[in-house]
Amino acid sequence: MLHITEHDYGIRELRLARPPVNALDAGLIRALRLAIEAAPAQGAQALLISGSPGLFSAGLDVPALLALDAPALQHCFEDFFGMAAALAQSPIPVAAAITGHSPAGGAVIALFCDYRVMAAGPFRIGLNEVQVGLTVPTVIRDALARLLGPYRAERLLVSGTMLEAEAALRIGMVDELTEVDQVPQRALLWLQALLALPRQAMLETRAVARADLIAMTQREHLPIAQFGAVWQRAETQATLHALVARLKAGKPD
Repeated sequence: MLHITEHDYGIRELRLARPPVNALDAGLIRALRLAIEAAPAQGAQALLISGSPGLFSAGLDVPALLALDAPALQHCFEDFFGMAAALAQSPIPVAAAITGHSPAGGAVIALFCDYRVMAAGPFRIGLNEVQVGLTVPTVIRDALARLLGPYRAERLLVSGTMLEAEAALRIGMVDELTEVDQVPQRALLWLQALLALPRQAMLETRAVARADLIAMTQREHLPIAQFGAVWQRAETQATLHALVARLKAGKPD
């Protein structure tokens, strides 16, 4: 579900490993949140979040989440937004190795990291929540606007646009493209270069530079209850169940 690898320079890689598409169910979300939160105290100097070649994460596992009762779903959303907050507030640098497609929840993971290396080619990334009947929470909107500017973020979010890798690089949603089998290595090299800098100065400056991201992910700003209410809305439930039916029938989204 989550493979942990220790690299040189104290870089810890957390690789999403939940075949076939690294969909985020309650167990994987929980494991990822706990691993991100625990890493600094365990001596990690930096984190790398990676996926499988050709696919980073397909986002929330809708069929699995639809099967949860209300308390379990609430805990799942607490962990999901807690995971995003853990990335935003991490005292050590975090790079995303976007090894392929990264819709919705996969894009959220990347959004809160320090740096994003994506696979070049016909891979897509985006926040397409509106297409499945979900309202994008303010904290995610603000994090995207932090990267792209408010108007460009608005256009992408309202339409649920998925961008191919070249377009994502062009507008700044990712920082670098490379061949699919080189994505983790390029992200490692970026982290290594950062760790070669005077450590205290780098970490303190990083904290100053990310102060806005840290502020927007404080617990009082996390939309856990609101997202749960949106998930239970009739329109959302109908759209999600229709999506599951299409997936079971083997039809494209």
